[in-house]
Amino acid sequence: MSNPTSNNTNASGDVLLSARNLSVRFGGVLAVNDVSFDVKRGEVFTLIGPNGAGKTTVFNLISRIYTPTTGSIEYFGRNQSCILTDQAPHSVAGLGIARTFQNIELFEHASVLQNLLIGRHTHKRTGFWAEAFFTTSVRQAEIESREKIEQVIDLLDLQHYRDTLVAGLPYGVRKVVELARALCTEPELLLLDEPSSGLNVEETEDMAFWIGDIQQELGITVLMVEHDMTLVSKVSDRVLAMAQGEELASGTPREVQTDPGVIEAYLGTVDDVSGLRRQASDTAAATATGAQP
Repeated sequence: MSNPTSNNTNASGDVLLSARNLSVRFGGVLAVNDVSFDVKRGEVFTLIGPNGAGKTTVFNLISRIYTPTTGSIEYFGRNQSCILTDQAPHSVAGLGIARTFQNIELFEHASVLQNLLIGRHTHKRTGFWAEAFFTTSVRQAEIESREKIEQVIDLLDLQHYRDTLVAGLPYGVRKVVELARALCTEPELLLLDEPSSGLNVEETEDMAFWIGDIQQELGITVLMVEHDMTLVSKVSDRVLAMAQGEELASGTPREVQTDPGVIEAYLGTVDDVSGLRRQASDTAAATATGAQP
């Protein structure tokens, strides 16, 4: 039987999540190979990498959809520290971890408000009979939940859509509703799986703005998987680049984007990238003089 309580006291208090030597094997495929990283309290930490790099697999380990073949994840939550990889999947939200998905997972034939109310389930403290007779404690809990939901609606500018069925909403608004539902759980750690996927430029700028508010105004730590490097650069404090299931580089967005190994994983060898830059420069010069490139 696993012990939910960690022996590591995280003496510095800075680390909220610590992953150590994570590996995942699916049959003969090594999807993640010996990956380690720490997520500090209050930061936006982003995983980047080409398709198939293992980013979403790491997310699925944290949200307990998968169990690592080797390695462990330790979570230093507000209520208790625990070995997260020993926890049941249904207990993760109650520990203070919420998640959005790249493919939106909402109840389409329910309203926005009803979807957000579902996000409050981890805070339910009343029993069956109290609910059946709608006691004073149930009424008070309902009022508190509505207040929290209205705060999230105001934060993300969803007032206009409160009573609209999700099925009738544009894709970009649905992404925001899923983010709102995750926030309604009052997480300490928010996992965002490609939040800009499918969004246009304006919607992506709004998403960057809201991620900043979530971090700065709500004090929520954000762990994100993202392909849009403009968004990554705007909101991330630190970045971990992965390729073929392994770590390539970590540091600030600028440090990681200029790392030769990261450039090679995305665009080819450093020499290839230099050649592309020379070709682009020659094309621009030829265009400026009216000559054929």
